[in-house]
Amino acid sequence: MTRSACLFLTHGVYRMHHEVTDTDTAAAMGSGDVPVLATPRLIAWMEAATVRAATTFLGRGQTTVGTAIRIEHRRATPVGGSVKINATPPHDVAGSRLTFHVQAVDGSGEVIAAGEIDRAIVDRQHYLASVSAADAGH
Repeated sequence: MTRSACLFLTHGVYRMHHEVTDTDTAAAMGSGDVPVLATPRLIAWMEAATVRAATTFLGRGQTTVGTAIRIEHRRATPVGGSVKINATPPHDVAGSRLTFHVQAVDGSGEVIAAGEIDRAIVDRQHYLASVSAADAGH
């Protein structure tokens, strides 16, 4: 099970801390065969930070959905290693699109991954209704 700490805001950057466990590895997730932090798990952690960071931009009945992920995973992190995720919200919001700058830093202070994650602001009920309608047609 992944161990993680709560998200918090420091100087406009949302941060989340995780410790890499056996279930977070590429071998466990099927994205490789080595016992190091899997890229899909790292991206999931980064996306989770943006979901929470996006709440400051939402009105009543709104949520966000992911639309694009551009991440470069640069360095391996072993089981037991710690990872700090930083999600920096956009300074200017134009319309319903949010682009977050994300970064992952290991316990030694090295950047292990960086990039951007885009999210779209949607009306939750309308979005779910459109998904249900599309699914019914297939």
